[in-house]
Amino acid sequence: MPAERSRYRRITRFALRYMLQAWWYEIFLPRIGLGRVAERTRAARLQRISQRFHALAVDLGGLMIKVGQFLSSRLDILPPEVTAELEKLQDEVPAVPFDQIRASAEAELGVTLERAFASVDEIPVAAASLGQVHRARLTAEDAALTGLDAVVLKVQRPGIDRIVDVDLAALRRVADWLSRVRLVSDRVDMPLLVEEFAATSLEEVDYLHEAENAERFAAHMADGARVSAPQVVWERSTRRVLTLQDVTAIKINDVDALRAAGIDPTAVAGEFAAVMFDQLFADGFFHADPHPGNVFVTPHAPDAAGRTWTLTFIDFGMMGQIPTSLRAGLRKLVIAVASRDGAGMVAGFEQVGVLLPSADNGELERALTALFQRFGGMGFAELQNVDPREFRGFADEFGETMRSLPFQLPENFLLIIRAMSLVSGLCSALDPGFNIWESVEPYAQTLLREETGNVVQDVAGRAVDAAGTALRLPGRIDRALTKLEAGLIRVADPGVERRLERLDQTLRRVISAVLFAGLLIGGILLLGPASGFGVALMIVSAAPLLHALLAGSGRRPGARTGRSR
Repeated sequence: MPAERSRYRRITRFALRYMLQAWWYEIFLPRIGLGRVAERTRAARLQRISQRFHALAVDLGGLMIKVGQFLSSRLDILPPEVTAELEKLQDEVPAVPFDQIRASAEAELGVTLERAFASVDEIPVAAASLGQVHRARLTAEDAALTGLDAVVLKVQRPGIDRIVDVDLAALRRVADWLSRVRLVSDRVDMPLLVEEFAATSLEEVDYLHEAENAERFAAHMADGARVSAPQVVWERSTRRVLTLQDVTAIKINDVDALRAAGIDPTAVAGEFAAVMFDQLFADGFFHADPHPGNVFVTPHAPDAAGRTWTLTFIDFGMMGQIPTSLRAGLRKLVIAVASRDGAGMVAGFEQVGVLLPSADNGELERALTALFQRFGGMGFAELQNVDPREFRGFADEFGETMRSLPFQLPENFLLIIRAMSLVSGLCSALDPGFNIWESVEPYAQTLLREETGNVVQDVAGRAVDAAGTALRLPGRIDRALTKLEAGLIRVADPGVERRLERLDQTLRRVISAVLFAGLLIGGILLLGPASGFGVALMIVSAAPLLHALLAGSGRRPGARTGRSR
């Protein structure tokens, strides 16, 4: 269709134009000695490109707005001039006329809206790039069946499936072009990045997938006291239409409304951070888009615990899941953040799979250590008192270090960073003294205790293995000597037997010394988390120590106990 071809060409032409501009400034000019020109104009050029993409995305709608939002979080591959502009990009699209929404909804539901609902408000509550939301009321029959009355009706924009297909085709073409540019391919796998974005986007346009996420989230997190989620009306939901309980309440960032309802914004900040950390570190299934429009504070009468409000989450199209392979690395990262440990963070990055083998880990460790030393532990209010020039200079230096490293964030890790970024910003708006370091510390301590339990088991296993080896090895040497004496092993040098005897004696003492050191050090390490086991290891270490010191001290050189030459 002409409209689809035009859309495809606008996207690819925009990309090609600025790829050629980048080649001119970043490759050609430096080769002819004009690299300073490129450096001097780089910031302004990047900002101008970002502004033009912003305008293009708003004009086209569809996935282009999602592309901008997605790229705004890619601090690993994009400079701040780009991400700062793209962060401003929201679902800035005009609402679809209600007649078109009605036609789409009725085609999906198979009945008229008048039969499906008691009423539907024609004025949308929200209009986004992929769909829009209208308030509605269920019929008496459905209300009796579900126990609900007020609902929201989420309907996809007409033709959005085809628009998504066109946008993804254009993005794949651009990614293919970029993959042929060595300067880009050395830093990032663009086709993989696009496929990552495509998978997330296709899930977002499948409302049945979102409904399943909503129910899974409710089953895992919605306890009715701290957290709640809307009920899905499955009888009025399809792949393109989603009907949910209307849970609209106070937007979490509306400080004035919270105070008017007698709710302390500071308490909300702490609770919101705790709930998000629970999702990340306890459950492993988390809301990846907790911006202010997706989280409400719902006031209610005091419950048994005296609570007067609940956090209510909506919009489960973008959810994250932490696989087992990612959890161990995340444990290291969380513990490192809580202890301000730059080397620990680098080790965590390596385990997560972020850093490529060619990464300069020493440079990253230096940058992270400097970051912790200067700003670690500061809350938002304290950061505001830092000289802006110092903060900007440090941010530029740190960002340059991060962008110079050959790494790319895995999808799940990217969603974690996005969620934590939104949490930190929102909590700081609610409570200027909010400190993300302090909020993560209880979870770090929990993880550290779990890790310590694993260490106890590991040390015990290693001690048993070492003891087994220590007990078996002298026996093997003794059997070899026995065979030698019986003539089963022939040697050309008569002095070999004497050397083997001395080796036998020396090895026994060395093994005892190694075993003593291992047991003693293991006991010292375990004195805090497992003091009983630690003391036991230290006591047991005395036996191999005595053997290492005294074994062979009363023998004549060359003699063996209980044997005659």
